[in-house]
Amino acid sequence: MSQLILYELPGCPYCAKVKNKLSELGLEYESREVPRSHGQRTEVEEISGQTGVPVIVDEEHGIDGMPESDDIVAYLEKTYGGAN
Repeated sequence: MSQLILYELPGCPYCAKVKNKLSELGLEYESREVPRSHGQRTEVEEISGQTGVPVIVDEEHGIDGMPESDDIVAYLEKTYGGAN
């Protein structure tokens, strides 16, 4: 079972950037689509403090809701990059 959860929105270029890195690293993850309306993104707001996506959760490493695609990509590379 995957410990990685990605909150995303279809068509979001920032989400695609993170998904590409996950794929490149061969990581399994659970995808959770969020509503288009920021006002309905309560789950994302609860875990990350904001309503933007992407947001990643990595339970194994204590990441409870990391936003910002550049930060997520850097984190994934640092944490999982040597796992290939």
